[in-house]
Amino acid sequence: MIVKNVFGELPDGREAHLYSLRNGNGMLVDITDFGASVVSIFVPDRDGKFDDVTFGYDSVDGYLHGSSFLGATIGRFANRIDKGRFKLDGVVYRLPVNDGGNTLHGGPSGFHKRLWSAEPLNANEGESLKLSYVSEDGEEGFPGTLTANVIFTLTIDNALEIRLSASSDKLTVVNMTFHGYFNLTGNPERSILGEELMIDSDHYTPLDDTQIPTGVIEEVAGTPMDFRIPTQIGLRIDEAHEQLRICRGYDMNWVLNSQNNHVRKVAELYDRPSGRSMSVFTNEPGMQFYTGNFLTGKEKGKGGVAYGYRSAVALETQHYPDSPNKPDFPSTSLLPGHTYHSTTIYKFSVR
Repeated sequence: MIVKNVFGELPDGREAHLYSLRNGNGMLVDITDFGASVVSIFVPDRDGKFDDVTFGYDSVDGYLHGSSFLGATIGRFANRIDKGRFKLDGVVYRLPVNDGGNTLHGGPSGFHKRLWSAEPLNANEGESLKLSYVSEDGEEGFPGTLTANVIFTLTIDNALEIRLSASSDKLTVVNMTFHGYFNLTGNPERSILGEELMIDSDHYTPLDDTQIPTGVIEEVAGTPMDFRIPTQIGLRIDEAHEQLRICRGYDMNWVLNSQNNHVRKVAELYDRPSGRSMSVFTNEPGMQFYTGNFLTGKEKGKGGVAYGYRSAVALETQHYPDSPNKPDFPSTSLLPGHTYHSTTIYKFSVR
């Protein structure tokens, strides 16, 4: 059974809750209905020792006031939109900006700052929790009343499956993602630069000085963005490459191979000392790889730990940034009567 506990109170008096999912192997996942956020993921190392490998807060207060999107379901539009505006069917829409002059992750009051409704589900493959949110027409500047759902399933083989869906009563744009921060060492005060990463991608989308894609798609070969074979994250992160300078490390979109809208393996993260491995599967065309470059240590997470610079990795499967303004990128438009679907699976193992 999924265990439900009070996680704190919102300023308007509503309660937020924490839902705990556990499988027969002892893996534990905690999820809050505020922001549809994953709070904790406990998985074993090669010696059977369980540690929490994701970042979060001890109560809803952290999620109310935090600015790093820790473990949140992001919407309506993940990543950046140039200057907070886009044109759709001849109409220009203006969004609140919260990242310099751009809109980031749906705006300052996006899905990560909303209380979702939660419902445990019966699932043959494991324990499932469905969270739903209705975003009204014009919320954060986006058109259409959008009904969004996310189903988290903890499977019997130590995978966290995340299935996103949405429908709208007007033409709109949608690009949701899960913004988990991972540190497979199990110690949030340790750097992730020693962890090894593989990304099944031959290309990436380079950025301008405001971290907006230029529209060009470039090869990773011969650049620090080449992770086609497992590579230590810190090996080339401080090279004198223009893209790494702009982002203070890795924080750009990889164009994933085998784009056919089918779920396939696209990445693997490995911590050699602990033996923990995390494989990423998705049906999405892109993935944002972020190395916690803007974690400063000022934000305190679970247990009062200061989340510091480059102490976590985010692997955010999604469509490309600024797609509404880039007609050559895969479309993020959603028509009335159609349903947006996105699936991502994080599967944990040891070796």
